[in-house]
Amino acid sequence: MRIARFTTGDDPLYGVVTGDLDEYGQPSEDSVVITLAGDPMYAGVKPLEEQHRLADVRLLAPVIPRSKVVAIGKNYAAHAAEMDSQVPAEPLMFLKPNTSVIGPGDPIFYPSQSQRVDYEGELAVVIGRICRDVPAEQATDVIFGYTIANDVTARDLQKSDGQWSRAKGFDSFCPLGPWIETDLDPHDFAEGRKVQTYLNGDLKQDGSTQDLIFDIPTLVAHISAAMTLLPGDVILTGTPEGVGPMNIDDEVEVSIEGLGTLTNRVTSR
Repeated sequence: MRIARFTTGDDPLYGVVTGDLDEYGQPSEDSVVITLAGDPMYAGVKPLEEQHRLADVRLLAPVIPRSKVVAIGKNYAAHAAEMDSQVPAEPLMFLKPNTSVIGPGDPIFYPSQSQRVDYEGELAVVIGRICRDVPAEQATDVIFGYTIANDVTARDLQKSDGQWSRAKGFDSFCPLGPWIETDLDPHDFAEGRKVQTYLNGDLKQDGSTQDLIFDIPTLVAHISAAMTLLPGDVILTGTPEGVGPMNIDDEVEVSIEGLGTLTNRVTSR
């Protein structure tokens, strides 16, 4: 089930998106979004009679985290190598503020403080209920679903600051979308799903979730052992190799097999 957050011009609504995805992760022309009675994370999936053509609505970030985005660094060996780093002995965590979250089609703002802003396409996990100290074998019990993320990074500030809060935390530095897919489990990603990033139509990242160093259950267990996770919190699972700079007016697309495509354009702040 694909859960979307959308607007027809008024207040945000939630809905279920129908229709198949094509080979490029785009929905079919006859796709519709069936409106739900409320946030399905709290109210359950309660369809209403109202529905809209998907082409007639504007998709929003499918979730605004209640408290945090927990991101994982260097979770693909090839990416660690391209950053001249060793593979971490355990998951390397950092936080992005919920104010960094934007949705499909929203602009990524290029901050004046940076001279190098990079894309990082990633699989994102959405937490479905409050949890702490979750055993890895019970991770599926607390996962609501999966979406696509771009862990936008001011690379020069990441290096100069010596820690990552500013470099990863600017407003608009966490695009999410286009929806949350609920009918998958971690095993689907352990078997491998393509993670691809395109810059102005050129393929820049071409990885697979099969290459995650720490799998999703391990990440949920590791993070929840340190901090309580709330419904709507998001975990970014790391990026494959091939990260690189974006410039103003560039368009970046992140596609994950079976999840869809997240598209954003870079603009000046």
